[in-house]
Amino acid sequence: MTKTTMARARAWTGPALFSYGFRPFFLFGGVYAGLLVAVWTLFQFGLAPLPSALPPLAWHAHELLFGYAPAVVAGFLLTAVPNWTGRLPVVGMPLVWLSALWLVGRFAVAFFGFVGPFALYALTIAFPLALAIVIGREIVAGGNWRNLKVLAAIVMLAVAQTLFHVELWRTGHPEMGERLAIATLVLLIAIIGGRIIPSFTINWIKRANPGRMPVPFSTFDKVAMVAAGVALLAWTALPLLGGRSSVVGAFLGATALMHFVRLARWAPDRTLREPLVTVLHVAYAFVPLGFVLAALEAWRGDAALETATIHTWAVGAIGLMTVAVMTRATRGHTGHALTAPPSTVAVYGALFVAALARICAALLPAHASLLIGVAGAAWALAFLGFALVYGPLLASPRKS
Repeated sequence: MTKTTMARARAWTGPALFSYGFRPFFLFGGVYAGLLVAVWTLFQFGLAPLPSALPPLAWHAHELLFGYAPAVVAGFLLTAVPNWTGRLPVVGMPLVWLSALWLVGRFAVAFFGFVGPFALYALTIAFPLALAIVIGREIVAGGNWRNLKVLAAIVMLAVAQTLFHVELWRTGHPEMGERLAIATLVLLIAIIGGRIIPSFTINWIKRANPGRMPVPFSTFDKVAMVAAGVALLAWTALPLLGGRSSVVGAFLGATALMHFVRLARWAPDRTLREPLVTVLHVAYAFVPLGFVLAALEAWRGDAALETATIHTWAVGAIGLMTVAVMTRATRGHTGHALTAPPSTVAVYGALFVAALARICAALLPAHASLLIGVAGAAWALAFLGFALVYGPLLASPRKS
C-alpha cells in the first residue's frame, strides 16, 4: 500500500467502514449472501415466503449473480486498483454513494411488486454501471492498460444482467443471461486467480516452506486463458445449439484438462500447512471441475448435468473463491496475521460442504431434498459465520 493510499484512508474521519472499498462491500455482501440462501432454503421446504414478487428461480439467480457477486468484485477491485495504478483509493462519501447504489438495487428487487420491471432494471443496473465508470476512470487515468480486461469483465456482467432482464420479461426464463453471468465470473476468477494464487503461494513458501515454487506465468497460461474464454462462450450459447454438441463437449473437456494442469503448476500440495493459501487452490479446482461437468452436459444434453455444472461454478468456484479472497484481504488490510484461525477454517469447511452437497443433489435426485437442505444450511452458516468473525474487523480501524 502506497503512502498516498494510506494518507487518503487516514484522512477520512467518518466511520471506519467507509475508509476502504473492501470494508462495506465485503460486509454487506457476506451478510446478504448468508440471508439470501437461508431464506431460499426455507422457501424450498415451504417454511418461508420469498421477499420479492420475482419468480423464485429468477430471484435466487439474480440476487446471487447480480447482487452478491458484484459486491465482492467491487470490494476487491476498489482495493486492488489503487495498488495497480498508484492512484488514491475511493473512500469516504464516494464510497458511501456506491454502497447506497448497491443497497438501492437490493431494495428494488425486494419491492419489485411496487416498482415494476423497467424501474427494477434501472435501479439494479445503476451499481455495476457506476462501478465500471469508477474503475475505468482509475485505469485510464493511471495508464494501467493491461487491466482493461478487468473493466471488460464488469461491463460484460452488466450486459449479462441486461440480457437476464430482457429474457425474464419476454419468456420468464432468463437462461442465457444467467449463463453469461456465470461464465463472466468464472473467467474473472481465472484472470485474477492466475495473478493472486501463484503470488500468495510464492510468498508463503518463501517464508514458511522453502522449496519448489509455482511455475511462472507462461505461454501455456495464455493458451489456457484463451481456451477458457472460448469454452465459456460456447457453454453460454449451448441452449442455442439445442443443449447438446459433441464439438463443444470436446472443447470443454480439453479446457478442463488445461486448467487442472494450470492448477498443478501452482504447487498446491506445498501449501497444506496454511489454509489461508490452500483454500485458494481448492476454490480454483472447481473451475476445471465445472468444465468437466459442462463437457458431459454438452455430450449428453442432460438437465441434471446442467444443474451440476451451474452449481459447481456458482457455489464451488465463485462462492469459495470470493470467501477466500475476502478473508485474506480483510486480514491483510486490517493489520492481522496472514494465517487462518480455526473460525476461518470452519467457514471454508462449511462452504466446501455446501458445494459438494449441491453438486451431489443435482446428480443424485433420490437424495436431492436432503442434500439441498445440507447445502443451503452450510452456505448460510459459512457466510453468516464470515460476517460474525470478520464484521468487527471490517467495521473497525486498522490494527496498528
